[in-house]
Amino acid sequence: MAEATHTGGCHCGKVRFEAAVDLDRTIECNCSICTKRGSILTAATADKFKLLSGENNLVDYQFNKYNIHHLFCSTCGTQSFARGRRPDGTEMVMVNVRCLDDIDVKALSPQFFDGKHKL
Repeated sequence: MAEATHTGGCHCGKVRFEAAVDLDRTIECNCSICTKRGSILTAATADKFKLLSGENNLVDYQFNKYNIHHLFCSTCGTQSFARGRRPDGTEMVMVNVRCLDDIDVKALSPQFFDGKHKL
C-alpha cells in the first residue's frame, strides 16, 4: 500500500478526521497506554491530518514526559489520534488505525515499537 487518505473517528461519531497515511507503516507499541488501549498506530505529519469535526469534544491527557497529547472524545472516551513532535520538532499525529473507516486490521503487519523503554 502507498500513502492514501482515509477517514475515521471516534465510536459515537462526534470526532471525525481524515489523514493521509501509509498503512504499510504501522506500529504496535508496548508503552503503558498503548498496551491498555490495544491500538495500532500510523503516523501523519500535521499537514496531512485534518480534523473534520469534534474539536470542542476533545479532552487532552498527558503523562510521563508530557510530550504527547492523547486526545479523547469526551462523550465516548475513544482516542482516535494523538498529537506530538518528532525529536527534530516536526509536528506529528499518531492515528489509531482501529479508528479508521473500513480498515481490516488483520491484513496489516504492524512493527513492534518498544515504547515501554524508549518513551
